[in-house]
Amino acid sequence: MEGPSRSDADDNGVAAQLHPALTTMRQPYERISAEMVRLLLRVVEGEERSAVTLPTSLVVRDSA
Repeated sequence: MEGPSRSDADDNGVAAQLHPALTTMRQPYERISAEMVRLLLRVVEGEERSAVTLPTSLVVRDSA
């Protein structure tokens, strides 16, 4: 019988080094930051709030 699967929300360097290596979601942090600033500036300028959906990817490792 296998143990439970494990995963993490952020694909950081530690996830790949653990045993078993963790399956993670990779997120575009630089783009997330840029979009947050862009959206905030639009709100400050009086525009309505809006949302942005950015792509992520699943990084499957040994824990899957």
